[in-house]
Amino acid sequence: MEIYVNVVLMGMLAIIALAIVRVRHLFAAVMLAGVYSLVAAIVFVSLDAVDVAFTEAAVGAGVSTLLFLGALALTTRREKVVQGRSIVPLVVVLAVGAALVYGTLDLPKFGDPSAPVQTHVAPFYIQDTRDTIQIPNIVTTVLASYRGFDTLGEVVVVFTAGIGVILLIGRAHLSQRRPDDDKSGEEA
Repeated sequence: MEIYVNVVLMGMLAIIALAIVRVRHLFAAVMLAGVYSLVAAIVFVSLDAVDVAFTEAAVGAGVSTLLFLGALALTTRREKVVQGRSIVPLVVVLAVGAALVYGTLDLPKFGDPSAPVQTHVAPFYIQDTRDTIQIPNIVTTVLASYRGFDTLGEVVVVFTAGIGVILLIGRAHLSQRRPDDDKSGEEA
């Protein structure tokens, strides 16, 4: 039964991804991206990675969608029509995809008991977290204590990216304003 659920969820992700690529209305694309993140969060729940699902739902569906909507408020809702298509982006995407797939070839198999994470790190967390950190939940201990600075760094990266997008788009929006806009506002 679990395999069928995962197949349906992965099929939904593929359909949503194709819809995002095909749609030209940017608001619809942003909403579809939020739905994609929610379905991805459900996939993580089905894989028993609830903490990752929570992060995906909060950052992917929540914060990212909010940032995209903020960017849309400063720009147009329609994608600019491109005259002529270049094959270079497709080649770059395929090359990066091939490099990523090549990088996964050396990874241990999913759930392999002889993988380094199962023989080195996991036993330490299971045996020592209760005595050292004194929190009974191991996942919370790993995320909040052992990886606390890592999580803080991720939050700083997302926050910095959001501020950068707002500054870049806001600057472009201000440079497009005509001087007559300010005068008409003063006269009214």
